[in-house]
Amino acid sequence: MTLRGSRWFWGLLAGITGAYLAFILAMLAATAVYSAPSDLWKALQSREIQHSIWLSLCTCTVTALLSLFIAIPSGYVLSRATFPGKSWVQAALDIPIVLPPMVMGLALLILFQTWFGRLLEKAVALTYTVNGVVLAQLVIGAAFAIRTMHGTFDHLSARPEEVAMTLGCSRARAAWLVTLPAARRGIFAAGTVAWARSMGEFGPILVFAGATRMKTEVLPTTVWLELSVGNLEAAVAVSLLMVVFAMIILVAVRRVGERV
Repeated sequence: MTLRGSRWFWGLLAGITGAYLAFILAMLAATAVYSAPSDLWKALQSREIQHSIWLSLCTCTVTALLSLFIAIPSGYVLSRATFPGKSWVQAALDIPIVLPPMVMGLALLILFQTWFGRLLEKAVALTYTVNGVVLAQLVIGAAFAIRTMHGTFDHLSARPEEVAMTLGCSRARAAWLVTLPAARRGIFAAGTVAWARSMGEFGPILVFAGATRMKTEVLPTTVWLELSVGNLEAAVAVSLLMVVFAMIILVAVRRVGERV
């Protein structure tokens, strides 16, 4: 390819990327200047919104930790083990990623109408509770974390682990001492992805846990509730707060990931 042709090629790609980036920035800028800063600050002083902020932070953190508890062993099995029907298992684990979130929430609600769900409810109250918020987030967040950990283990050579086993380590000990430390960047990324995805989850939470103020209301449902009563200033304030959280997460992934 000639120099002129190369410039045309890169210019086209840069133009498409720049146009999309400009559109995103335009949306965020329009949202940021929609209301006066004093109106936004006043909205954030609401007891209901402050409760939804803290509940979101708490539930997302718990969900991220639970997602790692599921994703690390699941990703390891999918990467290192060979068994019949493996491709079907992988496809099934990706279902929460491709299905509409509202459908996942409906499936959760229907599950807890069965005898199995009612049995679980006797042990832990889940439907329309804070526990239900965590479960609704976990169903989606864990799927993203599993995919991240699967990719992480796939990119790690199995040879150091095999060498450790030849030196007397069991498979479990080799995985603990050799593979997990090497996968720390992926573990951080998986937990972060689960946290971020949980922060933005709306459909499953609304259907399964509800949007009861001062009880199960989290940031995405707050936006919906404020919009439903025409309180655009509060909806904008919460939306901008979620944008800030998203930016913090993205920066943390890049900076910590580079240092790990």
